[in-house]
Amino acid sequence: MNRDRVNGTIDEMVGNAKRQIGKLTGNTGTQIEGAAQQLKGKAENAWGKTKDAVRNVQGGSASRTRKP
Repeated sequence: MNRDRVNGTIDEMVGNAKRQIGKLTGNTGTQIEGAAQQLKGKAENAWGKTKDAVRNVQGGSASRTRKP
């Protein structure tokens, strides 16, 4: 797991909390801010997963091409 995935997960959780607080208090601005932060977190998490997948593919192809 890389830093992008950790930050993404944190942004998703904080965004969800903000959205729920906004919903409970009737504050539409906080709801929108929370939803935007959640989306940012999801994108960050997806980017981190992509980076991990590329690293895994690069590492896997390198190990397959090594000679005994």
